[in-house]
Amino acid sequence: MNRKTKLRHNNSAKVKAAVVAMMVAATVLDTDLPHARRWWTRPWLQRKDKGNLNLVNQEFQEDPEQFKQFLRIDEPTFNKLLELVTPYIQKKDTYFREAVSSRDKLIITLRFLATGESYRSLMYSFRQAESTISLFVPEVCRAIYHSLSEEYLKVPNTAAEWLNIAKDFQNIWNLPNVLGAMDGKHVVFKAKRSEGSSFYNYKGQHSIVLLGVVDANYQFIYVDIGTNGRVSDGGVFWNSSLASALFHDQLNFPEDKCLPGRNKPMPYVIVADAAFPLSERILKPYPFRNMTKEERIFNYRLSRARRVVENVFGILVNRFRIFLTTINLDPQKVQEITLACCALHNFLRRECKTFVHPDEETSEDFTFLYGLTRQGGNRPTNTALEVRKEFTNYVNNEGAVPWQDDIA
Repeated sequence: MNRKTKLRHNNSAKVKAAVVAMMVAATVLDTDLPHARRWWTRPWLQRKDKGNLNLVNQEFQEDPEQFKQFLRIDEPTFNKLLELVTPYIQKKDTYFREAVSSRDKLIITLRFLATGESYRSLMYSFRQAESTISLFVPEVCRAIYHSLSEEYLKVPNTAAEWLNIAKDFQNIWNLPNVLGAMDGKHVVFKAKRSEGSSFYNYKGQHSIVLLGVVDANYQFIYVDIGTNGRVSDGGVFWNSSLASALFHDQLNFPEDKCLPGRNKPMPYVIVADAAFPLSERILKPYPFRNMTKEERIFNYRLSRARRVVENVFGILVNRFRIFLTTINLDPQKVQEITLACCALHNFLRRECKTFVHPDEETSEDFTFLYGLTRQGGNRPTNTALEVRKEFTNYVNNEGAVPWQDDIA
């Protein structure tokens, strides 16, 4: 063995010895390594009896009102919801660890929707790992929508169902032939850099749009979520499935009917604000310039019936204040959260015996950050103008109410 070979052999031996020494040191003092894991779960996270789960499961049993205030749902309704979603979110325990219970998952998810707290904030208050929360919250939201949508969030599909809605609008809001009130709101979120300007809206934020139609009893009968906030003009409405269904007559609307006391058959309509296009099926107000008294009265009566959708959005935000925040999740998860909240809203309207009156639940302090801009479209047809004119004649004559002259 020559001198160079010996030197190379000695250096190799020294390197091996150094590696062995490091491995021994890491075994003895593994906590000194920068990425060493000292425990599987942090000890304070295991003491759940000190966190908010104990507050909800134990202490609030003495104070049901605080249970409702904390989760925005009373306990009997919570238990019914838990029964519905459990088959979709329940996991089995393993030899390594116990699974998070379905009840705990639902509690944390409802608190997330009620407050808009970050996952890290929820970790500190509920003593559940942030990474775990980030996995099950979207899962629970999907389960809520999947388990509730068929019964509590469905579009009417028979003429009889639509006629019941029209009857309520006439009895409650004094406007016949109305099948719903429509509006849209932006749901703001923090987009990833990779999204670019896809969701960049006219307010300089990233958002997707929630388009909703509601009945006279403050319940959603149609929701469309996902149109990116960058879409302007007619995009939000025209890109929705509702636009196609309306203009291809696929919703089984009732046959045209004369307004009470009049003799000209009128189509059943959806009322909306100035952001939407005027058509035979969408009734919107007159432009606000140079209106006659009759047109001002019509605008008031239309606004009175349309106000129900604004109230629904107000109730939704007051109950689920995540919509007051900039949601720090990707667009798909924002869609799932929004759909879950809409389904929960309808579920609570029907099932929660302590659901307060809308006037008590709605406040100007709690509303979506902003709504839609004016929706572009073709000029209204003569038929659409005639429909609005017939409704105008009705509210100023046969359908007049005593207080409308004071408003106009």
